[in-house]
Amino acid sequence: MNKTSSDATRMLDPVGGRDGVHHAALDGWRGVSILFVLAAHLFPLGPNKLNLNVSAGVFGMALFFNLSGFLITSFLLKDRCLKGFLIKRFCRVLPLGWLYLALALTLSAAPLSTWLSHYFFYANLPPQDLLPMTAHLWSLCVEVQFYVGVSLLVLLLGARGLSLLPLLCLMFTALRVWHGVTAASISYYRIDEILAGCILALAYNGRFSARWRALLAHVPQGLLVLLLAISSMPQGGWLNYLRPYLAALLVGATLVRPHTRLAKLLASRFLLFCAGISYALYVIHPMLSFTWLASGGVEMKYAKRPLFFLVLFALAYVSTRYYESWFIARGRSWARRWSRPVVRPTLTEEPQLMATEN
Repeated sequence: MNKTSSDATRMLDPVGGRDGVHHAALDGWRGVSILFVLAAHLFPLGPNKLNLNVSAGVFGMALFFNLSGFLITSFLLKDRCLKGFLIKRFCRVLPLGWLYLALALTLSAAPLSTWLSHYFFYANLPPQDLLPMTAHLWSLCVEVQFYVGVSLLVLLLGARGLSLLPLLCLMFTALRVWHGVTAASISYYRIDEILAGCILALAYNGRFSARWRALLAHVPQGLLVLLLAISSMPQGGWLNYLRPYLAALLVGATLVRPHTRLAKLLASRFLLFCAGISYALYVIHPMLSFTWLASGGVEMKYAKRPLFFLVLFALAYVSTRYYESWFIARGRSWARRWSRPVVRPTLTEEPQLMATEN
């Protein structure tokens, strides 16, 4: 990987990078996920009756949540210092998230109760308290709730707590099946997409039989892409309930076979750059939809889209490079005070993902 691509992958992201593990395929999938979400929110995708905008958003978030579960679980398997983990996670997501919320809630003249539900990340739980400018942050609520939940699990049960994640995943999927919910913004109807990534992390890091990881090498990646796409569509029927596991299989297959055509595509410089600024892209983009950049009739609005994206990517880059990075650095420094040494694998052990310190 050349220096430009390497620098792009090291730019700060919402769930991974130098916080836990680093791998080009993971960055590539993160880039894919944010592009699908932006497309779902900012472009008309096909005839309305096909609901392709909804499908694109569900597809992108399935990948994003799987990456989150995979990276967080991989990190906790290597270092269960929960104070350091939470410090780094909150220093990663809160500064930009809270700044955006301060602007959005002020412009929306939101009451105090709405400020509380947003700043403590329970606004996506019934009765939902999200606003037009903050509706997309339901996923950040799910993320933060997962950070706290998995930390409590490890705090109470230690390493054994992580072994319960597969069971929890199946239970939440069963809950979706029972209630007939294919996709929703409420945490208990979406958390299985994160937990499926946790299962992948346990399998990839050797917590199950070695056969599980070996099986990933034989999974047909092209077929998985197709099945994941169908499972993200309202027309996908029962496949919607398998979406978390299809996404996990797809991510895992590209991890164990990094030389396939798909895996090489994921390592492209553009996807790596998008991955690096993905959190800022996700947080910022809805507010621009309330500005002149998205005003006017349909033709005028979409004629401005190139300028819209130019401004969006510029703001995301500046935020990532000059604002968020300061808090990330402080989080690393503060977390070191609580971290304990991590036992590194010997040369005779099976190679794992590159672990780097955030």
